[in-house]
Amino acid sequence: MSIPGDIATASSLWIDCVARTLCAQFDRVRQTRRILLSEDSSGSFSLSVARTVGKATDLADARIHLGDGAVREVLPEAWSAAMKGAVVDILLLPSRFVFRPLDLPGRAVEFLEGIVRAQVDRLTPWAADDAVFRWTKPQAKSDDHVELTVIATARKSVMSLAQPFIEMGATAVEVSTIAAGNERVMVLRHSADGGNGAVRVRRGLIAVLGSTGVLALLSVGLGGIVTESYDAAQQLIQRRITQIRVTARGNQVSGNSALELLARRKQTMPSAVMMLEELSALLPDHTHATELRLEGTKLQISGMTADAASLIQLLEQSPRVAGAGFFAPTTRAAGEPGERFHIEAKLKPQAGSGT
Repeated sequence: MSIPGDIATASSLWIDCVARTLCAQFDRVRQTRRILLSEDSSGSFSLSVARTVGKATDLADARIHLGDGAVREVLPEAWSAAMKGAVVDILLLPSRFVFRPLDLPGRAVEFLEGIVRAQVDRLTPWAADDAVFRWTKPQAKSDDHVELTVIATARKSVMSLAQPFIEMGATAVEVSTIAAGNERVMVLRHSADGGNGAVRVRRGLIAVLGSTGVLALLSVGLGGIVTESYDAAQQLIQRRITQIRVTARGNQVSGNSALELLARRKQTMPSAVMMLEELSALLPDHTHATELRLEGTKLQISGMTADAASLIQLLEQSPRVAGAGFFAPTTRAAGEPGERFHIEAKLKPQAGSGT
């Protein structure tokens, strides 16, 4: 599976887990009546109403037997009425379940749903769709590993215990058991609406996450537009400042300022005399320049040398030369003592405009 597919699967499983948790919390906040069924060694169930703070119940505890997808006894009318709108909490004996230890890397804790689902058919006699399963809280085994226990049983057998109470009017049935260390683990939550409550919460979570993503993209896009607008405004202001400075400097030069113009040209344009002096010091004895051309800041040199490639490095050692390179092929003719070279370079002004 591709990395985007793995991310999408992990995100979907995370959203499902959050949706189930929120639905369970909503039931508790609404103070939905909870009816407790605890299985004993004889296979019968004790029936009681969970006590809530500030509320008492007048229903006496009872015992019932479940089998073949039905309650074998006729419940008293008061208990039948109490079932409507309640959450039924069934605690089954551990003997109904398969317990399998699992050792995982510590970083795998974030993806337990997908990891356990992928290994259910290896750890238990059932495929993932034919089983209900959960796991105990991961316990640190070493610096980079954790261990937990996977608890599973056949979905069909558990649903046969839960469905009768849904038919009596219960809003949901939760099935759990006791693991090692007296830890209670819920393996199934079956809702009367077929999980539509969790589906609605899941859709809401997806809508919130999607809206957040869209808003983030919009904020990034708007931020880019605003930044470009500010950059354009800043460039416009800088151009105007430059124009004002040029105008101010032009106003300071009178019509009879030829001397100042010459001085400015001397300061900003490379000097041919100084360049000739520089070249005479840089070029080795085996090099003879036959042609030198200076156009503005562009210098072209042609001539004969014993090593044309070394001239580029020698020229770039000068602080007045930049970007030296060959503008024509270097050739060697029969009978000639060296190579004919054609080098072009850009010259830097020897002084700034403020000197």
